[in-house]
Amino acid sequence: MIRILCFGIGYLFGLFQTSYIIGLIHGIDIRDYGSGNAGTANMIRTMGTKWGLITFAGDFLKSYLACVVVGALFSRQYPDCILLLRLYAGAGAVIAHDFPFYMKFRGGKGVAASAGMAMGFKPVLLAFGLAVFLGVAIPTKYVSAGSIACYAAFFAGTVFMGLTGQFHMTQALLIETDCLAFLMMALCWWKHRANIKRLINGTERKTHLLKKH
Repeated sequence: MIRILCFGIGYLFGLFQTSYIIGLIHGIDIRDYGSGNAGTANMIRTMGTKWGLITFAGDFLKSYLACVVVGALFSRQYPDCILLLRLYAGAGAVIAHDFPFYMKFRGGKGVAASAGMAMGFKPVLLAFGLAVFLGVAIPTKYVSAGSIACYAAFFAGTVFMGLTGQFHMTQALLIETDCLAFLMMALCWWKHRANIKRLINGTERKTHLLKKH
């Protein structure tokens, strides 16, 4: 029950759809432009770097704050599994970002929201994932490739930290944590399935992260 509650808290936070709100303020539905995705990369392509960064910040913060709230509410009651509960909260925020019910479940791909989840779960995993993302996305100009690699790094880092005893959890909780991290990685890859196909075919659109409008 506590896991469902933490996931639900995260879902409520995740319903704040930054790019969609910014688009409405400017009189557009961001999903009608560019890739049709309600996320950071499409905001950069459609409205420029400034609005893309604001979108990233909003989507990042909603997942991070969900983890913080869950930590504040339940750290004393569930000290042995609070990391896992924070991950559930972050996962809920990512799911809501990807599938917001009031937008007919047409949201984003969850990369910025996932970064906030990583920050709220274990900041070192965010740093590792960000390094991998930039190391792939900047030279190739393929944001999708960077995002896919970033999530692989997040999952690998989660497994490694668990194996090396840095989570201080029981084996059962470690397995559950690894499974949840794997499911989130699988979701990200599934959301990027069209991008993966285009990357393989050499037809993926490049994005200049420093583009200005």
